[in-house]
Amino acid sequence: MRRILVTGSADGLGRLAAETLLGDGYDVVVHARNPDRARALDPLVDRGARLVVADLADRRSVHELAATLADGEPLDAVIHNAGVYRGPAIMPVNVVAPYLLTALVPGPRRLVYLSSGSHFSGRPVLDGVDWEGRTPGSYGDSKLFVTALALAVARLRPGVLSNAVDPGWVPTRMGGAGAPDDLDLGHVTQEWLATSDDAAALTAGGYWYHQEREEPHASALDVAFQNRLVAALERETGVALR
Repeated sequence: MRRILVTGSADGLGRLAAETLLGDGYDVVVHARNPDRARALDPLVDRGARLVVADLADRRSVHELAATLADGEPLDAVIHNAGVYRGPAIMPVNVVAPYLLTALVPGPRRLVYLSSGSHFSGRPVLDGVDWEGRTPGSYGDSKLFVTALALAVARLRPGVLSNAVDPGWVPTRMGGAGAPDDLDLGHVTQEWLATSDDAAALTAGGYWYHQEREEPHASALDVAFQNRLVAALERETGVALR
């Protein structure tokens, strides 16, 4: 049975993905940032999901989570769903945590990183980025960075199916009640990439929207920018991506 971690699964798209995967018979690891948020996952835990709790804005907590996951049953896939839209946690949660979990947790052959159409507004500028989250970051920049990271991992780890997904602007707590996209479609692509044996889902290095591969921001495809981003994250965290 495939074992899949969904970060940020207490609500929104992460919760819907975790519920669907659990219902389809997969071994699901759900994640919440603190014990209060974790209580919302009791129904999934009662159905057999395993729970992990970690504040992805706290680098020490991310390292502890990675150690717990590395010591447990191997993961087949990770859906890097957790994200924040505003405030100082943007870079730590949206970029640094996925990078650290990718670098530190061995084994997953499928990696899905949540991007956004907002990544097109991102700037491929790494000088002065506050990776530690002392000041508010740019959401668009963070989504450009995580998209470039997904494509870099696909290149640097042959055999790993690493992809980025734009779930659309959907009516979640983050997206707001008036968001125009289809909530039901918002979690399908990440589930498909994490589990499907369809030929298209067995590819890497894609930027996907509703199961269609699209062209991302040019900088996300730029190998030189990918390399600069990975090098910056290696310097910042002291952890190398292998």
